[in-house]
Amino acid sequence: MAHSKPARRILLAVGGGIAAYKSATVCSRLAQAGHDVQTVMTRSATEFLGSATLAALSGKPVAMDSFDAAAHPLGSHIELALRLDLMIIAPATANLLAKLAVGIADDLLSTLYLQTEAPVLLAPAMSDPMWRKAAVQRNLDQLRSDGCHIVGPESGWLSCRVRGMGRMSEPETILESAMRILDASDED
Repeated sequence: MAHSKPARRILLAVGGGIAAYKSATVCSRLAQAGHDVQTVMTRSATEFLGSATLAALSGKPVAMDSFDAAAHPLGSHIELALRLDLMIIAPATANLLAKLAVGIADDLLSTLYLQTEAPVLLAPAMSDPMWRKAAVQRNLDQLRSDGCHIVGPESGWLSCRVRGMGRMSEPETILESAMRILDASDED
C-alpha cells in the first residue's frame, strides 16, 4: 500500500470476533506505510488474536485497560485519543455497534469512541442472522447519522460454516476506505 502523504496517527481498535485475525494485516499494512499505529483490543478480542501480534506489528504495546495510570496518567481514553487522524474499529461486532450507537462507555474501546474527535471507520462482522436483525440495522443507521463511516460487511463464507452476509471486509478494502477518509480530511 504505497502512500506518499505524511504519516498519520491511527487508532486500530479490535473487537471480539473471529474476523479479528484480519486486523493483524490492517495493522501491518498501516505500519509498513509509515503510519503511527496504536492498537486497542477488547478483552474478548484476545480470545481470537494475541495482543503480542498487534504489539509486534505496530511497534507499541496494545492498550486494553481504561485505568493504566503508569502508561497514561491523564487516562488511557484521553491520551490515546489525542491528535488522532482516524479511528478504525475492525471487527465492529454487533455488541460494539450497539454500545457505540447509544453511547455506552464501559471499556477502553467504547470510551475512546466517545472521546475521539477523529473520523471513525467501522468494519462490521457478525453472523448473517445477527446482521439481518432490525436492532443491528437500527444501530448502524444511528452510527451513520452520527458521522461514522462504514465499510462492509460482505457476503461470503462465515465462521459458522455457512454462506451469508456479515463477513468483515478484506484488509485491502478496509485500508482503501481508510485512505479515502484521510484524503478527504486533507481537503477540509
